Order: sequence, then structure tokens, then C-alpha cells
Amino acid sequence: MNGRQNRDNKNRKEQVLMGDAAITRKIISYIEDHLDKDLTLEKIAAAQNYSKFYMVRVFKEHTGITPYQYIRSRRLEKAAEKLVKTDLPVVEISMEAGYGSQQAFGRVFRCEYGCTPLEYRRAGVFIPRHSRIFMGGKENGTGVLWKWGKGRTAA
Repeated sequence: MNGRQNRDNKNRKEQVLMGDAAITRKIISYIEDHLDKDLTLEKIAAAQNYSKFYMVRVFKEHTGITPYQYIRSRRLEKAAEKLVKTDLPVVEISMEAGYGSQQAFGRVFRCEYGCTPLEYRRAGVFIPRHSRIFMGGKENGTGVLWKWGKGRTAA
């Protein structure tokens, strides 16, 4: 290949990555707008007019996590905030976070936060762990870096 062909291939690859970044932004926006609803990969993909397999691949390429992992983490963060800032019963918060039982919620919460929901509530301090993913300003040669929570980046 000559220099011009290499440049053209690189430009095409950058255009694809930029298009995929826009898709990822749309997916994030949709998820954030529907966090309190019943979200499935099928519903998200249908709303974006993409296959769920393509959507998951593009999302993971740009964020380093799957849409399901993102939804779970965001819902847990919202639940942690409610534990500290409201007097809602833990069972109600767990149902709002999409868990079928308080026990399932408690197991996942403990794995993520290192304490039970009640211990977290008693501590009285909300510390965001998984904020919304947003586009950062750095380039890493393969596309735009995304910020995941506080100080973490994912290519």
C-alpha cells in the first residue's frame, strides 16, 4: 500500500469510530432517561434501531463495560444515594433498583460497596462510585476516552 491508501484507510477507520462514539452516546442517554424503567438489551437496541449484538459490541468498545454492567452500576449508585438521602425502606429501594428481593439487592450491594445497605445508611455519607459515563477530552489513538465514575477511564 502506498502512503495515500494508508491515510485513506486511517480516515475511514476514524470515521467509523466517531460514528460508534455517537451510537454509544445515544445508548447512554437512553439508559439514563429510562433507568427507572424495565430496561432490556432488546428494548435499548430497538429504540436505537440496532441489533443488540452490535449495540453491545460498540458500547463495550467505547466504555470497557457492557450496557448491562452500566445499568446495574448506575442503579446501585442511585440506590446508595436514596439510602442516605431518604427514609424509604430498603425493600422499596431494592425494588426500585430492579431487584426481585431485598436479599438479592443486599448481596449485590455488599459486593459493590463492601457493606450492607443498612450499614451504608447508618454511615450517612453518599459517595458516588459509578457516575454517568461522559465523553472525556483525551484521544488515545483508537478513539475518544470515556470517563467512568471518579477518575477512572475506559478506552
